[in-house]
Amino acid sequence: MSRSGTLEVRVRGDALFPPSVRGRLHILFSILRQITLVISIGVASAELKTLDPQVIVVDQLSACVPLFRLLYPRAKVLFYGHYPDRLLAKEGDGPMRLVKKIYRVPFDALEGWSTGCADAVVVNSKFTRSVYKATFQSMRSRELKVIYPCVDTEGDKPSANDAPLWPGKKILLSINRFEGKKNLDLAIRAYAGLSSEERNRARLVIAGGFDPKAPENSATHRELQTLTESLKLTHATFRSNDTQSTDLTTDNVDILFLLSIPHELKQRLLHAASLLLYTPKNEHFGIVPLEAMLAGVPVLATNTGGPLETIYDGRTGWLRSPDKVEQWTDVMRKPLIPSSADQLRAMGQRGRERVLAEFSQTKMTETLNKEVQALCESKAPRPPVLSNWLVACVVFILIAVIAGFLGVFFGVTRMDQQGDMQTLASKASLTTRSLRASATGT
Repeated sequence: MSRSGTLEVRVRGDALFPPSVRGRLHILFSILRQITLVISIGVASAELKTLDPQVIVVDQLSACVPLFRLLYPRAKVLFYGHYPDRLLAKEGDGPMRLVKKIYRVPFDALEGWSTGCADAVVVNSKFTRSVYKATFQSMRSRELKVIYPCVDTEGDKPSANDAPLWPGKKILLSINRFEGKKNLDLAIRAYAGLSSEERNRARLVIAGGFDPKAPENSATHRELQTLTESLKLTHATFRSNDTQSTDLTTDNVDILFLLSIPHELKQRLLHAASLLLYTPKNEHFGIVPLEAMLAGVPVLATNTGGPLETIYDGRTGWLRSPDKVEQWTDVMRKPLIPSSADQLRAMGQRGRERVLAEFSQTKMTETLNKEVQALCESKAPRPPVLSNWLVACVVFILIAVIAGFLGVFFGVTRMDQQGDMQTLASKASLTTRSLRASATGT
């Protein structure tokens, strides 16, 4: 928001650094890309000065917060925290465990320091607030307001002419990325607990984001297929292009894996589902349960993390322990019982009403605007930026050393690859000349 009261939206991208290299070093390149963008508008151009903002909102990654404070001290900075990155980072295995810990030291220090430099910090759930206070010492004495994410309550709706995807079958739907932490095996194990007659009347659909370049996505998909087969269940997999050209209704299997489905099919699945299964443990918020509730679908989720704040157990869905598979199976039976139809319909309606009242774009806008206005009017002392200047210098030097080392490493690797190509080309040329000489008899 500018001081004139007008609101402008400008989009900037960064092509200088890739998001990752071979699926690794995400945090390093995310920080470098963010800092590059800030420098491009605050140092390399007068764009930041021209905009003259009162408040700068930084989302998810806090590394640039101190830079904004130093480059444009007139503006206050509000940081919207989703979850501490240090808790999302995976630990290495074996000898790599120590290497990963050493690698993470500067990034964890930067995250703690830069988050504390924000004039105000808001988070996406009460659960995330408790995690931030437990993780960062600088957050323990600060007030962290909760601003819940929203869903598009005016979004696309399925066509009334859409034929049922699987006539005569109840859809038990899971939508999540194909990652180990999403605990997708829970849905499969619970589904396997149904009797064969019950499974004949149901279809478990596991859909979600899938990046073929991400090793974890492929590994998770293979593990889920192996688990399905070990439980004597049949399965099939369709990728994004397949779902647009294949008649999914003809595939008679127990479990269907849909990889990176288009938005239209996602909406169609949500509105056709009888029950949404949300399996992650300690998810910091969870947007998919809201999308299902908006579609009038009851939700079965783990009794951990964000779902505790979005789902009313017994009223808009069910909250069950992720360690008690049999409880999940019991709930999955409910859509298969004709006498439960009215109860499920009422739960779906209450869920939709809750989303419209508490998680709409209008509600989030009002809450965020209230925090921005309070920040503009606040006369409280601002958090110091340079009191820990020595720590900051060490952190940035370490990151610079890591970035420099990687630059040299990849440069040498590229030169080696080019050298290998030249060697292969030379050998191929010599082989060709030898063959020609043999053919002419010289």
